[in-house]
Amino acid sequence: MIKQIANELKDHVPFTALGALTGIAIMVIVIIGNVHPRISQGIFYTLHPLHVILSALVTTAIFKRHSQGKLLPAVLIGYSGSVGIATISDCIIPYLGGTLLNVTMEFHVGFIEKWWLVNPLAFAGIILGYLRPTTKIPHSGHVLLSTWASLFYFTAFGITPWIPLLPFVFIFLLLAVWLPCCLSDIMFPLLFTGNETTKKAII
Repeated sequence: MIKQIANELKDHVPFTALGALTGIAIMVIVIIGNVHPRISQGIFYTLHPLHVILSALVTTAIFKRHSQGKLLPAVLIGYSGSVGIATISDCIIPYLGGTLLNVTMEFHVGFIEKWWLVNPLAFAGIILGYLRPTTKIPHSGHVLLSTWASLFYFTAFGITPWIPLLPFVFIFLLLAVWLPCCLSDIMFPLLFTGNETTKKAII
């Protein structure tokens, strides 16, 4: 199981890096177009809930595929693995990244500020993942949505000339997506399956 997880992490690096590059391209457009932070905030609060629903779907599906699939554990793991880790990916890492770059950043937590949207979508993702445990396409969409949500957190809640910082933003986008998304979709649910090895593909 450990070897499989390591291989999954290695295999995700190119796709995650490509996703981070698309994020940088979008950020350049936002900067050149002088997009108002309120628009970025609106986009962030759209992408973050969508990220949560796909994360909940994949996390729950992975748990069900590699365990006995009991409902209550699936709900608990699907919720904490999606809302908790999506908050780290979309909010905490961008905030810390901007702060480390000496950018004036506001701190926002999506599942608290938009609890009426994020939490129901998390449970919707859990239900979908439990009833139809498919993972490949939702996981890919999860990675891209997480990248773009993290990106728009920077432009929504950070005020600075971003162009000189783009190489550093790329690094933080990569970190914000690669490990947290693989953690929530792969490692986190497998911790609770009780299976040391499996012949099935993880994702």
